Amino acid sequence: MKDKTVEIFEDAPVPKAVFVNIIPSVISMLMVLIYNLADTFFISQTKNAYMVAAVSLATPAFLFFMAVGMLFGIGGTSLISRMLGEGRRQDAKHACSFCFWTGTAVGIAGMAVILLAIDPVAKLVGATPDTMEYVKQYLMIVAIGVPFLVIGNIFSTIIRAEGKANKAMAGMILGNVANIVLDPVMILLFGWNVAGAAVATVIGNILSAVFYIIHFLGGSSILTIHPKYYRAGKGIAAGVFSIGIPASLNSILMSTSNVLVNKLMVHYGDMAVAGLGVAMKVNMVAVMLLIGVGTGIQPLLGYNFGSGNKKRFLGILRFSLILAVSLSLIMTVICYLGAGPMVNAFLEQKDAYSFGMQFARTLILSGPILGVLFVLINTIQSMGAAIPSLILSISRQGLLYIPVLFLFNKVFSSARMLVMAQPVTDYLAVILSIILAFFAFGKYFEERKEQ
Repeated sequence: MKDKTVEIFEDAPVPKAVFVNIIPSVISMLMVLIYNLADTFFISQTKNAYMVAAVSLATPAFLFFMAVGMLFGIGGTSLISRMLGEGRRQDAKHACSFCFWTGTAVGIAGMAVILLAIDPVAKLVGATPDTMEYVKQYLMIVAIGVPFLVIGNIFSTIIRAEGKANKAMAGMILGNVANIVLDPVMILLFGWNVAGAAVATVIGNILSAVFYIIHFLGGSSILTIHPKYYRAGKGIAAGVFSIGIPASLNSILMSTSNVLVNKLMVHYGDMAVAGLGVAMKVNMVAVMLLIGVGTGIQPLLGYNFGSGNKKRFLGILRFSLILAVSLSLIMTVICYLGAGPMVNAFLEQKDAYSFGMQFARTLILSGPILGVLFVLINTIQSMGAAIPSLILSISRQGLLYIPVLFLFNKVFSSARMLVMAQPVTDYLAVILSIILAFFAFGKYFEERKEQ
């Protein structure tokens, strides 16, 4: 008799299988968005745009450690879902334990680096004399929660590989709701300002991590984090890293590109930096929803790739692309028309609001194609296509974006055109993802047939 946790991967009608997996994923991503918006919103209630700018400047460092979680989370999910599709449950347990313990060790090391080198880190992310103390204050506190941030990001993804998308969603919601509830208390009621936002974030990360640890210790999972199952050899570390490193590189390069664009934007003033930070959060309304669609289908695709069910794999991909395009168009209209009220909720200063409004409507120009991009990124990862995944990851936020960013800065000398570099890059990345997806599908399914 088949386990209920994976039965839907094989037998449920495609629309049902897709929605059962993506709805919790989308809700989780939207909760991440809400808590990000909450931090910025409540900081903005201090009427200090330098604090808003400081949180925006500190975000890339935060994203870097989320990338570490993605390395083990996405890499582990891709490997584990394929192992389960192949019936290799024992190996899946070894992979899960490897992701937990290695990820935790990296998180602890990351915490130490920030605490011991706070001044260089603050300068690296682009802190100015007006924002330096706020940036350092935020980073020092958030650093304490880095190990828990890494654990939360690992298992909010891996738990989906065993068919428990609702459990994955619950852990993220727990941490995010705690953060949202604590933000006004610590930022405004206690008057802790930037420090309050950081403390709320740390508590939220701890709660999520503890929730996932309890899930594994409770015995209801077909996976485990028990140290006796820890194994890096026999293709486990290689399998996790081959997909996890490209996936995390995208996030690391995103963090790097955020630092670069903030450093370039500083030439137009701190109000431009504040406006850009808020515009990115407005754009995240569309981005996070569409990322949720992509990450939601990855375990489903990975399982069917592992079992060699080519017909079902293609059916899931086709339905997901249609759904993603529809959602992309809807979210583009919502974010474009709603840019004014959303930006105004965070920025009241005239100059900062003007920048934020202009930047938000510029970023959403790539909205119509973002759904296709995120679905294809996760499709490539689900097949264990390491080289195509690596090419796409280093291209979107690195090989494509950074040259476009500096080219636009040199040619146009305009704050808006700095922001325009992202939509232009997204369209180029979609073209590249289509080419790589066709290549990966032909190559990797053919290789499975020959095994």
